[in-house]
Amino acid sequence: MNPSGVTLKLRSYICKTFFDLTLYYVYILQSEKDGRFYKEMTSNLHLRLEQHNSGKNKSTKGFLPWSMVYHEVFETRLEARKREKYFKSGIGRQYLKNLLENK
Repeated sequence: MNPSGVTLKLRSYICKTFFDLTLYYVYILQSEKDGRFYKEMTSNLHLRLEQHNSGKNKSTKGFLPWSMVYHEVFETRLEARKREKYFKSGIGRQYLKNLLENK
């Protein structure tokens, strides 16, 4: 392989990595109907909220409308998934309760 081929591959990798950076979000929704919380992760925060509020999600459809009360941003899907699982645990629910009460 010639040196220019290596350079092009490296340049291509750097551009792809820089421009295709996907961020992941863990978000907490609260139902305005009964106050319950819904916790999930996504790579498109605005689209997901729109989907929840238009009844396209089976789990949240019966409790419309939803408001986003909290979110966090992560660089990897793995980090976001770990945080989502934490929020769904007993200690994570308590953390969120304390956080949202003091907001």
